Amino acid sequence: MKHSIPAGGHVLVCDGSKALFLENIGDEKFPNLRTAQVREIENPPTREQGTERPTRVFESVGTQRSAAEQTDFHDRAEEQFAREIAAGLDDVRQAGTLRSLIVVAPPRMLADLRRFFSDQTKALVTAEIDKDLTKHPVHEIEKHLTGQ
Repeated sequence: MKHSIPAGGHVLVCDGSKALFLENIGDEKFPNLRTAQVREIENPPTREQGTERPTRVFESVGTQRSAAEQTDFHDRAEEQFAREIAAGLDDVRQAGTLRSLIVVAPPRMLADLRRFFSDQTKALVTAEIDKDLTKHPVHEIEKHLTGQ
């Protein structure tokens, strides 16, 4: 699918642990995406982050016990990362340098970003693409978005 990226427009490409913030320094007809910022976090799987056994819960009546579900530290870190990315974009928007935004992320990250974007930032989103392109070089991301 072909997407139009205006001159000075921005593209956010992210997943749960890496975010690329790209700016079109070309024009709408011949876009030229350049990396403006890269953010990464270390987020190993939960099994490597949590070492304790799940806690046991005692029922208020009787002698039955059950295990409480283990906290998913990996999911929490991804959610916090989405919150930080959304806050950063809001700061850029308030500074007046964010005029349009295309968001490229896996479906779950897209949902988290939507939840944390301010209404003003949501208004600048021109397209949402549910793909993980964080491991692709910028020129391939550009080709994918423009269809060229």
